[in-house]
Amino acid sequence: MQAQVDIPVAERTCIVTRQVCDPGALIRFARSPDGIAVPDIRCKLPGRGAWISLRRPHVETAVEKNLFSRAFKQQTTAPADLADQVDKLLADQALGYLSLAAKAGELVRGFDKVEAVLLKDKADVLIAARDGSSDGRNKLKAKLKGDGRTAELVEVFACDELGLALGRTNVIHAALTKGGLAKKFVASARRLETYRFLQDDERKFEERA
Repeated sequence: MQAQVDIPVAERTCIVTRQVCDPGALIRFARSPDGIAVPDIRCKLPGRGAWISLRRPHVETAVEKNLFSRAFKQQTTAPADLADQVDKLLADQALGYLSLAAKAGELVRGFDKVEAVLLKDKADVLIAARDGSSDGRNKLKAKLKGDGRTAELVEVFACDELGLALGRTNVIHAALTKGGLAKKFVASARRLETYRFLQDDERKFEERA
């Protein structure tokens, strides 16, 4: 499934690595009127933008080295918790789509219901809490391999994050049935996954079985 994110298409340069990248691999920051660097996850804020690779360590480096002042060509303050702010905003964006899908009747949860839609090939996305039981998670992941099924797998969220978004407790397994919100959710979840886990050789996201 080819997911799209509503962001500009022109290439931009990361202020940390100086590499030129597609905006889909970057995070945009804007400068507030009071001179503070603000994450612009949806690329909607006005004014000059500063771009950083979609990696938490790179955001931390920009804060530590005060790279925003150079990027905006004027004194700019970067909050110490800026990397955490970015993480929350990326997560909130993805989980917002998940919540909308649930309200639209495009989500099922619970092992048995998720297994049923997978077997019927009626799921676009399998969602497994990263801190849930590996036994149940692996059983459902195995269903993705059969009969040419093409559902995406998302394991970036913890159980409490899923529960908060869905207004439930102990959400371990869920699936998005075929619908437009599934594409938006996956696109946003992949960005968060990259930001959180694809940081360096020692901390890569677990390879999908």
